[in-house]
Amino acid sequence: DAIHPDGEGPILVATRNDALEGIVEKCPEQRRKDLVFMQNGYLDGFLESKGLMDNTQVLLYLSVTAKGVDPVDGVTSVNPEGLTAAMGEWAQAFADRLDCLDLKCNVVGKEEYRAAMFEKLMWISTYMLVGTAKGCKTVGEAGSEYGDVVEQVVNELVAAVSAREGIQFPAGILDRLKAYTDVVADFPCAVKEFEWRNKYFWDLGDDAVPTHNGLLKECAEKGVLGFDLP
Repeated sequence: DAIHPDGEGPILVATRNDALEGIVEKCPEQRRKDLVFMQNGYLDGFLESKGLMDNTQVLLYLSVTAKGVDPVDGVTSVNPEGLTAAMGEWAQAFADRLDCLDLKCNVVGKEEYRAAMFEKLMWISTYMLVGTAKGCKTVGEAGSEYGDVVEQVVNELVAAVSAREGIQFPAGILDRLKAYTDVVADFPCAVKEFEWRNKYFWDLGDDAVPTHNGLLKECAEKGVLGFDLP
């Protein structure tokens, strides 16, 4: 749908990452500040290239297993307040909308959001990768059968991101990720949207993230990736 140039309020962008370029380009210049980005993955490079780093962003910890079914909220034994988070001008408006659906959303500042964004990026990049490399059907299976590998990759990524970005992650990251995995245990494993997910970590190099990059190479050798590694 066309975005009205004189409209007001948040514009919720609920699309795949590869559709973002066209959406931003078609959005009237004066309305681009109202775009609310809800995609999984590392968006910084794209948003910076478009001058949209200050836009509202949302980390959606929701799982919808099939069309028409109720969403599973990101409420866990470790985070009963929920894991979904939003920051920016329209963060509270988005949280209010979710509240109407009995879904939780935490409105946070930029620094807290950035740490949470990388934490979710680690979750989706790690569990999907370990599961795919080890032949698991679901993230729950990856966590229960290969928890030691998951822990090794996460610890690697935390150290590498902290060194590169200067982020101090709150204690208990492994517990939070494991607890969320329990909530969405039936989510299927697949390494996809590489440009937006694992590529950030891949680019850190083999010295920084040897286990992560080794698992990607293992997947490539097994022919279970739908793309070629750089």
